[in-house]
Parts: sequence; C-alpha cells; structure tokens
Amino acid sequence: MITYSKKFVNIIAVFLLLFMLAVAFLSMKGDSLTMDELAHIPAGYGYMHEKDYRLNPEHPPLLKDLAAIPLLFMDLKFDKEFGAWKNEVNGQWDMGANFIFHSGNNPEKIIFWARIPMLVILIILGFYMFKWAKELFGPKAALLSLFLFSFSPAFIAHGRLVTTDVGAAAAFFIAAYYFVKWLQLPTKKNLIIAGIVFGIAQLIKFSLFLLVPTFGLFLIIWIIVAPAKKYGAGKQKFWHYLGKFILILIIGYLLVYPVYLFHVANYPHEKQISDTEFIASQFPFKPIYKPLMTITKNSILRPYGQYFLGLLMVFQRATGGNTTFFLGEVTNKGWPTYFPIVYAIKEPLILHILTIIALLFLAWRFSAKNFVRSLKNNFPEWAMLVFVGIYWIFSIRSNLNIGIRHILPTFPFVYVLISGQIKRIFEYMREKKMLGIWALTFGFLMLWYAFSSLSIFPYYLTYFNEIVGGAKNGYLYVVDSNLDWGQDLKRLNNWLDEQGIKKIKVDYFGGSDPNYYLGNKFEPWHGDYDPKNAKNSWLAVSATFLQQGRAVATKGWDRPTDFYLWLDDYKPMTIIGHSIFVYYIK
Repeated sequence: MITYSKKFVNIIAVFLLLFMLAVAFLSMKGDSLTMDELAHIPAGYGYMHEKDYRLNPEHPPLLKDLAAIPLLFMDLKFDKEFGAWKNEVNGQWDMGANFIFHSGNNPEKIIFWARIPMLVILIILGFYMFKWAKELFGPKAALLSLFLFSFSPAFIAHGRLVTTDVGAAAAFFIAAYYFVKWLQLPTKKNLIIAGIVFGIAQLIKFSLFLLVPTFGLFLIIWIIVAPAKKYGAGKQKFWHYLGKFILILIIGYLLVYPVYLFHVANYPHEKQISDTEFIASQFPFKPIYKPLMTITKNSILRPYGQYFLGLLMVFQRATGGNTTFFLGEVTNKGWPTYFPIVYAIKEPLILHILTIIALLFLAWRFSAKNFVRSLKNNFPEWAMLVFVGIYWIFSIRSNLNIGIRHILPTFPFVYVLISGQIKRIFEYMREKKMLGIWALTFGFLMLWYAFSSLSIFPYYLTYFNEIVGGAKNGYLYVVDSNLDWGQDLKRLNNWLDEQGIKKIKVDYFGGSDPNYYLGNKFEPWHGDYDPKNAKNSWLAVSATFLQQGRAVATKGWDRPTDFYLWLDDYKPMTIIGHSIFVYYIK
C-alpha cells in the first residue's frame, strides 16, 4: 500500500490549485468583457465608492464588492450626472458601458483588476473541497476531488469572470460543510460559524435562499438518525435542534442587515422607494407589493427592503425565463431536458464515465436493510446527495435556461462523492488482487480528463465534450453563456488586423463595446436588416444571435426566428473562438 505524508499531500494540493490559478489567469487575458460583467463591475464600484445600491439589485453585493476593491485604488471617473445613474431605474447596462468604455477610463485595466478577486474565490472553493473530502475519505480521495476541480473547464471558464456563479458554488459548499459540522457536533462555536457562513451565502447570490429548505431537510434527516442517548429522544431532540436551527437563520439574516445598511447609506431614500415601486409593480404576484413597500419606506428597515426586492426579482426572473436557443428551438419558457442535456455535453466525458462507475459500485454494495445505519455513518455523503437532488429539481423546473453555470453549485459535491467511491473501488480491487488493472485503467482516464481540459485552452467558456464532437459543434446545441457570452471581440479585432480587413458589419452579443475594440472597422448590423445591404461586405455574427435567427419558435414564442436563415447559403470564412461567425457576403 502506498502511503503519503501530510506534507506531500499538501504540496500536491497546492500545486493543483496554483496550476488552476495559472490556467485561469492566462486564459482570461484574451477575453473581452462578457455580458453580465457589464452590469456587475459598475454596480460593485457604485456600492463601494458611492455606497449606493441603485444598480443591479437582483444580485446581492458581496462578490461585486470584491471585484470593486482593486478599482478603488485607481483614479476612475464615475459620472453620477449620467442619465442611467441619475434618472433611470436600474440603468445597469448603460451605466456599465459609460463607466467602462466612455468615461475616459482604461477599459482593459478595469476588466483585468476586477476579475482578480474572482480567482481568489476559485481557490477558496478548491481549498474547502480538499478539506471536506480529506475529512470524509482521506488524502487520496481529497487529491482526486481537487484534480477533478482543477481541470474542470466550467470552473476555469467562469472562475475568471465577474459573475456570481462560482461564488454561489463556493458559498453553497462551504455553508453545507459548516452546517453538517454543526449537526454532528452542535457546539456554540459551530453554531455561530454556521450562522455567519449562512449569512455570507445570502450576500453572494439569491439562489442560495435554497439553503433554508435544504438545511431544513438535513435537519429532519439528522433528527431521525442521530443517536438518542447523546441528543435526547423524540420531542426533546426535535425542539433541541429546531431552536438552534432557527438561531442559525437569525444569525445569518442579522448579518445581512449591516451589509445592506452600508450599501444604501448614500442611496437617496426617495429614489429607493420610487425604484422599488417601479420594479415591484411589474411582479405578477401582487400580494407581495404592499409588505415590500412598507419595509422599504421604513427608514430603519430599508436595508431589508433592498434585500427582499432583489430576492423577489430573482424569483420573478426564474419564472419569466430568458430567450434561449436549445437544440434548434427558441423560447423563453425553458425545457425540462435543458440542464440534463447541457450537463451531459458540457462536462468532460470522463467525469460521466467516473460517475457511472461510482454509481454502479454504490448500487452493487448498497443494502436497503442497512440504509438507516448508512445514514448515521455516512451522513455528510447523504447530505450532499440530497443537496444535489434538491438543486437539480429546482433547476429543471425553472424557465431560466441560459447556461450550465446555473448548476455549478452541484459540481463540487459531485466531485467529492465520486472521489469517495473511487477510493472504495481501489480498496476493493486491492482486496481482490486486481489493483494493477484498475490502476492502469484509472490512470488512463485521468490523463484523458486532463488532456480534454487542456486542449480547449484558452477558450474554456466554449468547452463541449466528445459526445457532440467538441467545441466546434457546440453552437448546434446551445449558445449564450454556454458558448457565446461576448468574450471573443478582442480576438475578432486581432483577426481583422491579420487579414487587413478595414470594414466589417457586426451583430454582437456580449458586454463589450464593438466601437472600442474595432474602432473604424466596425459597422453595426442587426438580424432584421435587409440581407441585400450586406452584399460585397464582411459580416460577423455572434453565435447566440445566429442560432436564434434560424431556429423554430416553441411554447408560444411569437418573435421572428428566421432572420438568419439566408446565411445557410454561405459558409463561414472563419469562426473566432468558436463564438463569432465571420462571412463574406457576395
């Protein structure tokens, strides 16, 4: 049996994290500003520099705050007289364009430094994955889970961007870790830590409100299986844990208050009220309007008014959906098969193979007779499975189908659970004296996994696995943040310079400003323009608009979806970064 010293294991773990950090850092430098970053960066700067929460209320402030911290040390111009800030309700997109591209600031410097704190979140998540996996399964499984994470195309892609998705994954995982730790060892210290981490999670993404029902279910399961002699029995055990659980929630939401209080300090109360009235008037569920306005109008409770406004905006958007292309169709209502299929084609094939192996081994060793004993002895593993199941149910039922990034919070749990089962398979193979064959097979799978990830460098956002033939075919299945989020505008300009092309019509989907990157070469184009006007000229179309313009409308979608069918008669001269299709129209 091969044994590893604690020092050696830690060195390998640090190396994996540093490798991931280097890959993410080097690959992000070629990416232009993506869609959501256009809103998040100016919002964060407005929070930290102005203490004003009028921009981007549908996301909590913490990650945007972190992105803004490096910007506070730069001499930046932030035009508070600009209409999008002064007069509009949540004018995040226009304010973002003005702040980053049109105020005399250096866009590249802003984008670069705002992304650096996001890399720190990525490393923190990796650290906690390693920590929990090591506590549950030992150092070898911990290294395997960290390996799967460090080479994950999805985490490398989104961990470099000023968005909330990787932060949400980290918050879900770390909050679950401390909550389960409190359940198993309910000390005052663990309770306070669990409450604080829960509160931090609520300040990262509103979807983390799912922690409340998830933790509630964890609590019920633990009450059933926890040893009675230690925690009491029956009602005594129930009330013991329920009271402490409520205290955890109270600690968390008490933490929300001072953070939001800071962020609305210079947000004029009258504007907060009028902004909230405008946004809340559009909510389909009217009974929430009056209590929300009552809280917002109260000078003491107004921080909670801003928090609940954002929470309700997220629920509304999840119900209302977003225009999405999927498997040749387009709608805003969503598909129940969306996330299962996207997960199947966007995650590395080797991860799916390892998942199948782990599930088959688990099913073979599972005994219904010993289920309760398994819950007691392996509660953290079952808690992870419960979390993954709950999150997937909510995701599948949601109409917001715009990217694999929305199910990222389940991935760390999957990596840890797979690693635990693989470790047990190694132990079983050793007992059966079949370790050599299994070790060679497993080593081959790990090399394939690493190669699959490295081969897409630096285009991690566009990763698709071998099932669909890789990134070059991804646009046939899904677009938006799965493939095309506006990240390749700089690369388009580089290609134009290499080819000596002086003018190009561009229909661009993303957060960047084509005028900034392309200069005089840029001519605006939209899908509803007459194709005759493109004759004898170059045309670049983002994959998102291209596919939405040659799809089949479904589920009541009544907007045009055939405006780019005419491009079927042309073959792209090149495809920039898998996301921007460039044609020459004769």
